[in-house]
Amino acid sequence: HLQLVESGGGLVRPGGSLRLSCAASGRHFDENSVAWFRQAPGKERAGLLCIKSNGRTTYYTDSVKGRFTVSKDNAKNTAYLQMNNLRPEDTAVYYCATTPAGGCSAGFVSWGQGTQVTVSS
Repeated sequence: HLQLVESGGGLVRPGGSLRLSCAASGRHFDENSVAWFRQAPGKERAGLLCIKSNGRTTYYTDSVKGRFTVSKDNAKNTAYLQMNNLRPEDTAVYYCATTPAGGCSAGFVSWGQGTQVTVSS
């Protein structure tokens, strides 16, 4: 399995932007789909969006549509989550995960350790 490390989290004001990175080590990153999840305090982990190996994006929730985008640089073995117009309710620990299955519905076998995003004035 791939090993994943997220980075880029931090404190940002409402309306601000952050870009999270998910750096992968291992083989065949280009064949993997990459998804982003988050877990807010006291809540279950929730899926946000996913980019397939063919570059297509699937959103798991409407709450981030129009604000969050995902991209993947196979040459750098890195995926990104661009977050714009952040809201206090986006505060959470953000995780990336990969699946070699090609889709975005299941089979996420590699997970990062998470990076904290706090949106507050």
